[in-house]
Amino acid sequence: MFNFEFHNPTKIVFGTDTIAKLDQLVPANARVLILLGGESARKNGTLAEVRAALGAREVLEFNGIEPNPSYETLMQAVELIRREKLDYLLAVGGGSVIDGTKFVAAAVPFEGEPWDILTTHGQVVQAAMPFGTVLTLPATGSEMNNGSVITRKATQSKLAFMSAHVFPQFSILDPTKTLTLPTRQIANGVVDAYVHIVEQYLTYPVNGMVQDRFAEGLLQSLIEIGPKVLAAPNDYDLRANLMWVATQALNGLIGAGVPQDWSTHLIGHELTALYDIDHARTLAIVLPGNLHVRRASKHAKLLQYAERVWGIRDGSDEQRIDAAIAKTAEFFEAMGIKTKLADYGLGKEAIDAVVAQLEKHGMTAIGEKGDLTPEIARQILTAAL
Repeated sequence: MFNFEFHNPTKIVFGTDTIAKLDQLVPANARVLILLGGESARKNGTLAEVRAALGAREVLEFNGIEPNPSYETLMQAVELIRREKLDYLLAVGGGSVIDGTKFVAAAVPFEGEPWDILTTHGQVVQAAMPFGTVLTLPATGSEMNNGSVITRKATQSKLAFMSAHVFPQFSILDPTKTLTLPTRQIANGVVDAYVHIVEQYLTYPVNGMVQDRFAEGLLQSLIEIGPKVLAAPNDYDLRANLMWVATQALNGLIGAGVPQDWSTHLIGHELTALYDIDHARTLAIVLPGNLHVRRASKHAKLLQYAERVWGIRDGSDEQRIDAAIAKTAEFFEAMGIKTKLADYGLGKEAIDAVVAQLEKHGMTAIGEKGDLTPEIARQILTAAL
């Protein structure tokens, strides 16, 4: 196991009727900006609950953060905060709203061009505004980590940054707030969380026994929960478990002390930036081909994955690996998420475009060993035709 340091300062407030605790969590004299995506939080009453809990505090709203939060939109929020001298942020929504809030929190005090926060992957961030979150969509784990992914529409760039300054101070997780979500968003959330775990687990062995077993348990939970949560959308216990699995999938715990990949995400980001495909769906396109093309370097962990997660024990090594990859794709398909480029109307032209974008953004040596080149990315995408 590698050396590591682990610190996660985010307070989790989990369960029903927890939005009322905002009054205790947000400073009494705070001048608050609530950041939102679409209209769902307003229509389902969540926003009204949030406002009631904030009481007499001065509160403004910023609406319209996109599913892939854009630099252009978020800079409008930055200007609003600076103009109105607001001092606390509250993200009410899913991972995109929270990611966007993290960027805004870092950009407001930043001296210079805020896009540099993304191009340096957060290295230039020295401070950030305090913020909390009210999670309404379990998927990204952004509610309990210090990462964010932002798109710049003008250049079709989708980049990530991390900073110790952008951990949420707290996150309220009320599973009842997910009961009205569309099936598509729930399915996306299951697949997003699944691939987050895989990126930290399916690499190469370093004898991280605790991390491996934790990751395997989370994967098995998603395999069990996934179809059930679609079939029984009003089941509180299923939604509660999905919400907590998605948070655990990317709060840093299972990735501590083990190698991490993230190439499926980096390739997927380019598909989203170019073709506006849902983030989780790009992951479902890329992952099976990634595992197939890089099976030699992931050989030992793929066999472990086949046995421990899918219960595959019969056949040769290669047959078991084939079966595990097939089971993974079948799971995504069972969630209603297609796994081929052709399913999204894309062909070979998309491969050239994505590879060009990877090269443009310097993503030429990615993966857990830094050996995934543009040519290997091309092979991965070709396997997804």
